[in-house]
Amino acid sequence: MEYVGIQTQQSRNNFRSMLLLCMFPCLVVGLTYLFCFLLHYLAMSDDMTTYDDVISYTNSMFLHVIPYVVGGVLVWFLIAYFANTSIIDSATGAVPLQRKDNKRVYNLVENLCMSQGMKMPKIHIIYDNSLNAFASGINERTYTLTFTKGIIDKLDDEELEGVIGHELTHIRNHDVRLLIISIVFVGIFSMIAQICMRWIFYSSYTPRRRDEKNNGTIVVVLLAMVVAAIGYFFALLMRFAISRKREYMADAGSAEMTKNPLALARALRKISADPDIESVKRADVAQLFIEDPVQQSVGLFGGLNRIFATHPPIEKRIKILEQF
Repeated sequence: MEYVGIQTQQSRNNFRSMLLLCMFPCLVVGLTYLFCFLLHYLAMSDDMTTYDDVISYTNSMFLHVIPYVVGGVLVWFLIAYFANTSIIDSATGAVPLQRKDNKRVYNLVENLCMSQGMKMPKIHIIYDNSLNAFASGINERTYTLTFTKGIIDKLDDEELEGVIGHELTHIRNHDVRLLIISIVFVGIFSMIAQICMRWIFYSSYTPRRRDEKNNGTIVVVLLAMVVAAIGYFFALLMRFAISRKREYMADAGSAEMTKNPLALARALRKISADPDIESVKRADVAQLFIEDPVQQSVGLFGGLNRIFATHPPIEKRIKILEQF
């Protein structure tokens, strides 16, 4: 196999990740058109019996609604994009860690940042005895490293430095920015699906459910739910593809920074024994961590679970690090 340097791999992964990320708005537009088409196709009447008629009505409706769809998605995106720090802190229970409270962590982070010419990120802590960590933020002003109390207490300096190098690589490669954007778009499809399901649920219990107009509304909502489910499924696939590639690159970046890949391998082995954090329940936020804290086994469907996992198998990551 031809050797590919870390910088080349970073460039390739960044290009592929940006390509995947650009597919999100295209998916929104495509699914909007699909919804318009299905709506008119299922509502075909005697006055509109040909396929050309369906396409004509579809195009007309699409041109009318797409500005509102794009506008709504843009507003949602901007709110979530700029409020991501407070959203993530609220979802994880993270709070700022002051230098006076743990000089050891600050010194380790500072030394690695100085060696890489990086600005010192903020440092937060989650008061949980499990072992985990993640990086977040969209720019130098908001970049943050968050550690659990357990990972600080249970890893030695070399191991913790390996974890810090992993998270700093996520920041250096702009992984966190890309993942936050992907989380926002997946959240859009999730929100649409939930709204449609609740609308159908409450409509089915209203006294007007036998009314023809109300039945028509339920058909529209059912179509919206199907389209949202399709979009959500593909959005998840794209998000997971970004996540897996980034974890391998972050491990390699840590090995390059610290010149000690075995230390990160030891850290990952310890983390794998207890990564679960009680306060973290959201799967979209969980993908930011060095090891998914909410990922659950699905028994007989283990193969399917691996397909949808946001992280590659930690055993494989350890094996690669031990071969450096």
